[in-house]
Formats: sequence, C-alpha cells, structure tokens
Amino acid sequence: MDERPPGQRRELWVLAGALVLAMSPWFATAAVLGQLREAWDLSNAQASWLTIVVQLGFVVGAVFSSATNLADRLPPRRLMFLGATGAAAANLLVVLGNSLGVGLIARLLTGASLALVYPPALKAMSAWYRVGRGMALGVMIGALTIGSALPHLLNSLGQIDWRLVLAAVSVLTFVGGLIADRLTTDGPFVAPSATFDPAQLRAILANRDFRLASAGYFGHMWELYAMWAWIAAFYGDVFASTRWASFIAFMVISAGAAGSVYAGIMSDRRSRTDAAALAMRWSASAAVVAGFLLDAPLPIVVGIGLVWGFWVVADSAQFSAIVTEVVDRRYVGTALTMQLAAGFVLTVFTIFLVPVVRDAYGWGWAFFMLAPGPMLGAWAMRALRIGPKTVVEPEPVPEPVFFSPFF
Repeated sequence: MDERPPGQRRELWVLAGALVLAMSPWFATAAVLGQLREAWDLSNAQASWLTIVVQLGFVVGAVFSSATNLADRLPPRRLMFLGATGAAAANLLVVLGNSLGVGLIARLLTGASLALVYPPALKAMSAWYRVGRGMALGVMIGALTIGSALPHLLNSLGQIDWRLVLAAVSVLTFVGGLIADRLTTDGPFVAPSATFDPAQLRAILANRDFRLASAGYFGHMWELYAMWAWIAAFYGDVFASTRWASFIAFMVISAGAAGSVYAGIMSDRRSRTDAAALAMRWSASAAVVAGFLLDAPLPIVVGIGLVWGFWVVADSAQFSAIVTEVVDRRYVGTALTMQLAAGFVLTVFTIFLVPVVRDAYGWGWAFFMLAPGPMLGAWAMRALRIGPKTVVEPEPVPEPVFFSPFF
C-alpha cells in the first residue's frame, strides 16, 4: 500500500482544526479565574481544584476507556464526537450551575469527556501516516496546544463576562467534534477493531520500550500542565492589565504548536528519542530560570516564557509516536490511553504544589520544582535510544543542523 495515500494532508489539517476546537474547554476556567474568584469567593486551594478535577476526570475517563478497550472498539472520529459533545455539555454546566460545587462536578465530567477526544485523535492520525508520523502527531499536539490556549485569547479581547466566554467555548467544542465525525475518514493504515481482552494490559506493560517511553512521558507531564495552568497567573503578576496577561499567556502556550511541529520533523529525520530529549533539556533549562526573572525587563520575561512554551510540549507527540510503533497495533488506542492516564495522575500534584510553593518561596522556586521531571524524561530517552531495539529507522533525507542547550 502507498506510504503516502491520497488525501493524507487534507485529513491532517481537518482533524487538527477539529482538535483545536474540541480541546478548548481544558483551561476554560483558568482563563476566567479572576472573575470566578470574585463571583464564587474562591480561595487559592479552591481555584486550584477547578483545574485539578479536570486532570482527575481525564484519568477516570482514560482508565475506563483503557480497561474496556473502548479506544480500539469504536471508530476514533466517532469517539471524538461523543467526547466533544460531552465536554461541551459539561462546560456549559459550569455556567448553568454558577457555584463551586456544581463547577467541580462539571469540570470532572469535562476531563472525563476529553479522554475520549485526545487519544482517539492521535490514533486516527496514526492511521493516515507511516512515513512522516512524527510530524503528523506533532501537528496534532500543536492543535491540542492551541485549543488549550484558546480561552486565554477569548479572555484577552476585553471585559467579556465569564459566562459568555465559557458558553462560546462550549459551542466551539461541539463544532470541533462535529467536524471530526462528519468531515474526516478512517485512514488506510487503521488497525482492525479489537475485542475486550484484559490480558492485553499485561502485555503492554511487559513491553520495555513502552515502559521507557512512558517514563519519558511522565517526566514531561510533571512539568507541562502545571506550567500551562499557572502561566497566566505568573504573567498576572508581571502585567498590570489582565487583558495583556491573558494575551501573553495565550502566546506562550501557543508557541508550543510550533515546537511540536519542529520536534516532529526532527523525529522523522533523526529519531523520536533525540527529538524528545532535546525538547526536555530546553524546557528544564527554562523552568530553572523563568520564575526568577519576574522583575526583569518585560522583553526578557516574555522571551523566556516563549522559549519555555515552545519546548515544554514539543516532546509530547514523540512519546505517542513511539507507542504507536512499539506495541501491537490492534491495541494502540489502549496503550496510548494507559500512558496518558498515568501521566495525568502526576499533573495533579504539581498543579496543586505550584501555588503552595509560590506563596511560600516565590515563583522562582515554584517553577524550579518542575525541572526534575523533564531531566528524568531526557534520561529515559537516552536509555531507550541505546537499548537493544531501535525505535525508529531514520528516513534517508539530508541531516539538518539542530542546536542543543548547555546541558
């Protein structure tokens, strides 16, 4: 079968556009947190839980999907539609409930629903790409990144009431699911549908390459979502204007879209592990210094944020690409969901700890705390690269020049 089937590029951009919209509820409440603090009289801990419960909900949804092999039993685009519809409804429930109690339940349901969007989107795109899969999944992670940042952009437009922001996000989410279901098709490299088989969970966990790829992913997740969740609050302490803080937060998070594509192209030309390790070394370097530059000149504060945003998510697609290439292709969806579920458990701790450390010691040490994660992940990528099995054979293309940070 042709390694580059007709319609491949169209499917990539349509599905990426759908994912931008479908993933927009993730940080919807973080984008309007200032208004919610006043409306609901929230403490710092309560504000943190509005994001933490999304992570927990994602874990619940991912574990359910993994335990039932749901990601391998339904077409990915149909699963994306169901998940996006559920996320849109749950996000709207925050507006209708208009209280912390209902808001927490709604955010939990939002996360559970998004677990039916993100992993199936990666599986759907893997079914279209054998050659260039790293680039393709990089585009998908870039789409997720922009979607996660989208509420910050809406909030930067002016003093829009938080209810309207969340309602708009719900509409965008539903439209994204609809696009995935109606305007995309199954790829020619799609794996056959699988029946429920608990033994596959053990087989996946016994795979050394899967375990090392997951170790890298866990280090990446220790840093990523805490940075995304609190970067707007950080810039809120830098800028007097809430609108500017939201806009810069949008730009910093969105920079990861370019980073994801760059690392994806690098992974196809060199190796998945080299691309992931490079990204994690750079993001760890940025985490070490970013918070200590709070009082530096604005161009420096914004610049280091853009560097961090570019690299902090650039490695994400590579862990998924490795999994799609080292496990039984009939259970790729289950393996991806298992990896994602475990990784999102880790995010709960750092999302909670960042404001605690910030209040006690300042932003510098709060962000510094995130650096060990990507440093550990870079070590796992080295172990995987020098292991007995080569994950990816590089394509025969000219070697580009890539740069590396100081360690």
